[in-house]
Amino acid sequence: MIKKVFGFLSFLLLIGCASQPKNETSVTVQVTHLNTINAGGMNAVEISAYCAKTKRLFTASTLYKGVLVYDMSDVKNVIKVATIDISKYGGNVNSVAIHNGNVAMAVENTNRQEYGFVVVYDTKKLEEIEVHFADALPDMVAYSPDGRYIISANEGEPNDDYTIDPSGSVTIIDLKENKATTLGFELSDLQISVLEEKGLRVFGENATFSKDAEPEYLTVSKDGTKAWVVLQENNAIAEIDIVNAELNNIYPLGVKDFSLPKNALDVSDKDGKIQFKTWKNLKGFYLPDAITNAQINGDTYIITANEGDSRNYAGFSEEVRVSEIKLDAIAFPNAAELQKDDQLGRLKVTKAQGDIDNDGDYDELYMFGTRSFSIWTTKGNLVYDSGNDIAKQTQTNPKAFNQNDSRSDDKGSEPEALATLQLKNKTLLFVGLERTSGVLMYDISNPRKPVFLKWINHEGDISPEGLFVIPATESPTGENILVVSNEISGTISLFEVK
Repeated sequence: MIKKVFGFLSFLLLIGCASQPKNETSVTVQVTHLNTINAGGMNAVEISAYCAKTKRLFTASTLYKGVLVYDMSDVKNVIKVATIDISKYGGNVNSVAIHNGNVAMAVENTNRQEYGFVVVYDTKKLEEIEVHFADALPDMVAYSPDGRYIISANEGEPNDDYTIDPSGSVTIIDLKENKATTLGFELSDLQISVLEEKGLRVFGENATFSKDAEPEYLTVSKDGTKAWVVLQENNAIAEIDIVNAELNNIYPLGVKDFSLPKNALDVSDKDGKIQFKTWKNLKGFYLPDAITNAQINGDTYIITANEGDSRNYAGFSEEVRVSEIKLDAIAFPNAAELQKDDQLGRLKVTKAQGDIDNDGDYDELYMFGTRSFSIWTTKGNLVYDSGNDIAKQTQTNPKAFNQNDSRSDDKGSEPEALATLQLKNKTLLFVGLERTSGVLMYDISNPRKPVFLKWINHEGDISPEGLFVIPATESPTGENILVVSNEISGTISLFEVK
């Protein structure tokens, strides 16, 4: 994933695995910490993947400008094998994916606004097999289940001055035909207008949608025919036809209403307490980061971690605090009170939306992200949103809540990463919280009524960036292993789940 400016407090306190109250779900899940790999500090690890053929773990590393390789034959004694140096290909590796003894790496150019690469290595010999061009800033890479295709989400971020803004795109590499096809997001003005009515955001400096689109994360259907790609800043999901290399559709995600009691939230880092309140005319764009899919009772569902993100560059920034803007007197008759620091004043919102009548004041407020995870149909219709449950679960430890309340004004716990696991007749969901530094586990066997199970965390782990599960059929232990890669602490923790 692309690096962010974190501003973490040095006194961030972590919580350990906490026992949770019993609930009505019939499944009993045991989670046991197996081991933690210390890779070397901040930015040492990011996204990881596991090769069952070699029992090796491959981890993208910004700090070491390559991919770290670990022998996991003995999970209690994980040994570092090598570091794959990617410097000859580009500036950083953002993602890794594995299929049948091959590891694909998404490598950005040294100049991040120029084309990048998808590099494939053998997982045993650690030798180059092939290299493919991708567009600017390949941010995530994935294999189709049969291994025929590699799909890369190319984010195409602008430079800091916002003078160069590459088009976002998706590259589909057909390994059987040795052919790479890159799909852009060139749409007609009418198509864009219809999508904007449904919640698509096109708002960058001098933006066209093709340049404004920023593919962030992707998930591939079980049959390998489709990919769903998050356009994070645009608040949408794109559906890709992998086989025919075509853009099928774009699904704007709309907004979440924070005037509803189920969505009540804490929006101030200066009020000295945790308080959940509703707010009239406050809404949130979902702006998801991670995306995954799961088949439940024969239906496919899309799941998103609604982290939120903003465009905040030297040449263009949409961020502003509520205290710094003019509020419409009719929509906000108590504006002076609302704009105090212990009310809405500290909350960060976008300048790009909210002035409905274009008269210079804001009739509605739109914040970044929804502090939740959501479950959608494959056509982008909302099935379930976790409301304020993430905040409620972390409220049990005030030091962990919104990172000691310091992030209440800015995206809260930041749900960042996702993984699923089919366990007997149950479907489990793991949600990594970037700021709270823990993983929440839910039973989503009923997608309309998920049940919280427990909070997973190992002391010393800070900022989970990537999650995935090694299934028992491929695991070196014969049991399911949850792998949590923590960006700030540079640690990878392994948890047995059974």
